[in-house]
Amino acid sequence: QVQLVESGGGLVQAGGSLRLSCAASGSIFSLNVMGWYRQAPGKQRELVATITDITNTNYADSVKGRFTISRDNAKNTVYLQMNSLKPEDTGVYYCNAQYYTGRKYLEVWGQGTLVTVSS
Repeated sequence: QVQLVESGGGLVQAGGSLRLSCAASGSIFSLNVMGWYRQAPGKQRELVATITDITNTNYADSVKGRFTISRDNAKNTVYLQMNSLKPEDTGVYYCNAQYYTGRKYLEVWGQGTLVTVSS
């Protein structure tokens, strides 16, 4: 069973930066797509950024130019560097991974890490 563990959330002032990390563990043959999603109170979960195994990236318009997603395949880890943070970036950030075990394609979610940006 593959598990995702997020870290790096916290409280920052507007204009500040945070780096989130998400490490996958378990029996993984290939980690095809990893991404970050977020959910603010009273809002639906939304895509923030994704990155594929060939490092194609996709960003929400609201974070483009401020956030950078990257991955370290040797560590099965995805990162989200968040700069110029705004109060509207506040929310619980969830890591997601689509992976292949060598037999099956599966998807897994992390438990989330809270990011709070003060004005």
